[in-house]
Amino acid sequence: MKLQSSRFILLPAALICAALPCFAQVSHPGKSSSTDNPNTPQSKSRVGFCSSSPMKFALDPEAPQWNGWGASISNKRFQSSSTAGISQANVPRLKPKWAFGFDGAVAAYGQPMVLSGNLFVGSEKGQIFSLDARSGCIHWSFQAAAGVRTAIIAGPESETNSASLAIYFGDQHGAVYALDLASGHMLWKAQTDSHPATLITGSPQLWKGRLYVPVASSEEDFAPNSRYECCSFRGSLIALDASSGRQIWKTYTINEMPHKTQLNSADTQLWGPSGAGVWSAPTLDPDHNMIYIATGNAYSDPAPATSDSVLALDLTSGKLLWSRQLTENDAYNSACYQADQSNCPKSRGKDFDFGSSPILVSLTGGHRELIAPQKSGVVYALDPDQEGKLLWQMRLGDGGPLGGVEWGAAADTDAQILYAALSDCNWKPIEWMEDGVKKSGYGLDPAKGGGMFALRLADGQQVWHASPSATSCQDRSMCSPAQLAAVSAIPGAVFSGALDGHLRAYSAANGRILWDFDTVQDFTTVNGVAARGGSINGPGPVIVGGMLFMNSGYGRFGEAAGNVLIAFSVEGK
Repeated sequence: MKLQSSRFILLPAALICAALPCFAQVSHPGKSSSTDNPNTPQSKSRVGFCSSSPMKFALDPEAPQWNGWGASISNKRFQSSSTAGISQANVPRLKPKWAFGFDGAVAAYGQPMVLSGNLFVGSEKGQIFSLDARSGCIHWSFQAAAGVRTAIIAGPESETNSASLAIYFGDQHGAVYALDLASGHMLWKAQTDSHPATLITGSPQLWKGRLYVPVASSEEDFAPNSRYECCSFRGSLIALDASSGRQIWKTYTINEMPHKTQLNSADTQLWGPSGAGVWSAPTLDPDHNMIYIATGNAYSDPAPATSDSVLALDLTSGKLLWSRQLTENDAYNSACYQADQSNCPKSRGKDFDFGSSPILVSLTGGHRELIAPQKSGVVYALDPDQEGKLLWQMRLGDGGPLGGVEWGAAADTDAQILYAALSDCNWKPIEWMEDGVKKSGYGLDPAKGGGMFALRLADGQQVWHASPSATSCQDRSMCSPAQLAAVSAIPGAVFSGALDGHLRAYSAANGRILWDFDTVQDFTTVNGVAARGGSINGPGPVIVGGMLFMNSGYGRFGEAAGNVLIAFSVEGK
C-alpha cells in the first residue's frame, strides 16, 4: 500500500466494476476544451517563458539523457561518467543553478526527464512543463485532468515515424496521455481502468511502438468507512499502441475476479480477492521477450498468491509466465489503523508490498539477477532464467507501511554493487496547543529511520552502511531522517534524499558523505512562483549532462511541504 490521502470517500456499490472486464477508453483531440487539447501554454502569465526556440530534439542513445523512471529499460538508476557529466571529484562543488516553482502545490513528486537539453516534468496540480534544462525557462505547458507523479518517457509516435516524437505519462485518475514533444499538443488520452479509485504512480515504459503502463489504486483508503464494500480493484499491466492509445492487451495481477465474500460487523458486503496494484515502473527484458513487474499488498481476504510478488509476463501477449511471492497473507488496508476496523482483513498483514521497480542486472560471469527491494526491509535477488528462483536475500531494516525500501534502489554493474536507502519511517505521540487547548496526536519520530547500504550483487553481502544523520532534525518539528526517495548513482557516488529535506551524496567506496545540501529553504525561481523546499520523497535525483535535478517537498502525511524543482551544476555554472 502507498498511502494517498487522509480523506476517505464513500462510493455506492453500483460503482464497483472491477469484477467486469475493463478496457482502455481512448480520446483524441477534436473540438475540445483547452485542457484536453492544448496548443498554447496554460499559464496565466508569460513570466519565465523562453525567448528562443527549444534545442533540437533527438533520441540518440549515445547522447546524454535520462528518459523515463530508471534511466534505462532495466531500471538501474545509474548514469555513466560520460552521460552524467559529473564525477565523484566535483560532486562537492555542486550548487544550485536555477529553481522552478510549482504553483499551489504542497508536494513536488514528478520525476524530471531530460532529453536533448530539454527537461519535462509533471506536477501535483496536473501541469506538464517543457523547460530548457540549462536555464529552466518554459517552452510550453499542458494541463492534465489530475496530478502527475509518474516520470515522463519520450519516444517515436510510431515505429514507422521515428522523426515525430511524443512524451507519455499517467495521472492520478488512471489516465494515460501522449503529447507532441515539441509543442505539447495532445495526441491521445486513454483511461486504463473504469474502477473509480484507479491511479497511475508507476512510470510507463516504451518499447518498439508499445507503451506498457502499470496500474494501481487508492481503494484501500476508502476502507475506514464501514459502509464501503471493500474491495474490488485489481492491479494490472496494460500494453497500448503508442501511436493511438489503443489497448493491445491487459493482464490483471489477480486472475480471479472479485466476488462477494462475507459481511463485516456493520452488515456491509465485503468482496475479494482485491489489490496487488503495480506502483512502480515495469522492467523490460526484450532479449527474452519478457517484462517484469512488482505488485502491492491485497486489500481484502483472501490474499492472492500474486500479491507482494514479482511477476514475469510475455512482452508480446501479456501472458503470465511465472510469479514469485515474497510475502504471504499480506491483506491490509487503511481501516487497519483506524478506530473502526470493520473493513480490516482478518489476516491483517503488515503492508509489506513493493513500491520499487525490479532491477535487471548481469553479473560477472554472465549470470543474471532480478533485484527486488521491498517495504519489508528485505532486498531479494531472483533468477529470471529459473522462474524467479530465490538466489539471496538481505535484511536492511524492520519495514512497515512506510518502511523498508520505498521507491527504488540503484545498481552499478561495473562495480557489481547495489545501493539502497532505508526508510523505516516511524511516528510517536505528540502534544501541541491550538487556540489555548492542548491537543494530542502522532508526529514523525526524529530519532527513527534512514541509512544507506551498499550490497554485493553476487551474494547480497553488505559492503558498507552509512548511518542517518543524528542532528538533521535537531531544530525542526515534524522531521524524520527516513530515506524514502529513490536513489541514483554515478561512478564513485550515490545520491539520496530524506524526509529531513537533505539531499546527500555518498562515496560509493565507503559511504562517506561527499556533499550535503539542505533544501528546506526559500528559493528565487525562474518562473516567479514563490517556492520552498521541504521533505524529499518519491522520485530520485536525475543526473545528466553535467547537471543534477531534484524535487523537494512532500506535505502529505506530516512531512514538510514544498513545491520546488532545483537544478544543480558544478559551482552553479
